[in-house]
Amino acid sequence: EAKRKTVFGSVGRRIPYRILHVINQDGESLGNMHRAEALRLMDQHDLKLVLLCENVDPPVYRLMTGQQIHEEQLKRAEKQKANPKPGMYIKELSFSSAIAKNDLETKTKQIAQWIEKKYHVKVTIRQAK
Repeated sequence: EAKRKTVFGSVGRRIPYRILHVINQDGESLGNMHRAEALRLMDQHDLKLVLLCENVDPPVYRLMTGQQIHEEQLKRAEKQKANPKPGMYIKELSFSSAIAKNDLETKTKQIAQWIEKKYHVKVTIRQAK
């Protein structure tokens, strides 16, 4: 199974499939139809076609307004921010043992922010000359 990241948005007029399953902007199924008929519907109602599911036969497309597409993109962006990619993030910070007090406080605040974000923090202290 290919893991391709698709951007949620209008597919325009380039639809590689002949037969599509179309859903209207209210979420009701319009059934399977030829791509020419789907494009005609899109033009009549001044809507955009959005690919919802490509892995089924026939692929599922939805007619949406520009506003609906924008809201869905915002929802997906928020969801992606909430669930960062798995893996371990390591942040490294190094400073001299002769660091000024205010610089040390600033770096301490930075370390605290990284720990809140669940990063692993590596601190290196160099000896002052």
